Amino acid sequence: MSASGGTKAIVAALAANLAIAVAKFVAFLFSGSSSMLAESVHSVADSGNQGLLLLGGKKAQREATPQHPFGYGRERYIYAFLVSIVLFSVGGMFALYEGYEKIKHPHEIEHWYWPVGVLVFAIIAESFSFRTAIKESNTLRGNLSWKEFVRRAKAPELPVVLLEDLGALVGLVLALGGVGLALATGDGVWDGIGTLCIGVLLILIAIVLAAETKSLLLGESAGIEEVEKIEKALVDGDTVTRVIHMRTLHLGPEELLVAAKIAVQHDDTAREVADAINAAESRIREAVPIARVIYLEPDIYNAEAAAASSPAKSPGGPAPASDY
Repeated sequence: MSASGGTKAIVAALAANLAIAVAKFVAFLFSGSSSMLAESVHSVADSGNQGLLLLGGKKAQREATPQHPFGYGRERYIYAFLVSIVLFSVGGMFALYEGYEKIKHPHEIEHWYWPVGVLVFAIIAESFSFRTAIKESNTLRGNLSWKEFVRRAKAPELPVVLLEDLGALVGLVLALGGVGLALATGDGVWDGIGTLCIGVLLILIAIVLAAETKSLLLGESAGIEEVEKIEKALVDGDTVTRVIHMRTLHLGPEELLVAAKIAVQHDDTAREVADAINAAESRIREAVPIARVIYLEPDIYNAEAAAASSPAKSPGGPAPASDY
C-alpha cells in the first residue's frame, strides 16, 4: 500500500484498538458494565477492520493477470466495504442487543474505578490515533472540508480510519456518560441506555461507510482537477485540435483509466496521427501520473456525430468540448 493509503494511520489505530480492547474487557469482567462489554466488542471489531484494510492494501499490489487485465486495485474498495459490514453487524447490532438486555435486566456496576479508569485511558489512546489520522489526511485533503474529503477521497483507508476513530471517541464519551449516570443514580438502566446509544452511533457510521465505498466499487471518475489537466494535456493545437468526448474511471485509488475520442486534422497521415497519440499519452501521464491506462481514438470532428456519440446528451443537442 502506498503512503497515500494511510498505512501509518491504520497501524496506529490497530495498535491503539488492540490495547484498548484488552483493557475494556478486563474492566467489564470486574464491573459487569454492559457499556464496557459493548465497547470491548467495538474495539475488537475496529481491530479486525484495520486488519482488513491492511490485507486489502496487500492484495491490491498483485500484478495484473489475463483474467484480471486491469489489476487488483479495487481490492482496497472491497475490503473497505467489508469494514462497514463488520462495524454494522459485530459492533452496532451487538451493542443494541446488549443495551436492550441491560435495560430489561439492570444491575449495579461493581468496582466502578475499573470502567472509569479504562474509559479515560481509552479516550487518551484513541485521541492519539485520531490525531495521527487527521495528520495523514491533511496532507491529501488540501482545501477540501472534512465532509468533502470523506466523500471525494479515492483511497478508502483514511476516511474509514477517520470515521472509526471519531466513532470510537464519541462512543467512549457515551459509555462514560452511561457509567457515570448509573453510578450517580444507582440505576443500571443508564448503563444500558449508554450501550444503546453506542449501537446507534456505530450503525450510522457503518451506513455512511457503506454508501461511500459502494460508490467507489461501482466506479468513480477522476476528480474535476484531474479531468481538466487531462483535457489540457490532450490538445496540442496542432494535430489534436479538441476533445470530442472523454470518460475516466478509477481502477483503484492510484490507477486511472482514460478513454477519449480526439479530433485530428482531416489531412494528417497515419504516421502523424500515431505520433500525436503517443505524444498525447505522454503529456497525460506527466500531468496526471495515476493515468496509467489510456485509450485514444482519433476522429474527424463533426458536431452532429459528436452529440450522437455522447450518451449523456439528448439527440441533436450541442456537443461540448468534453463529456465525462
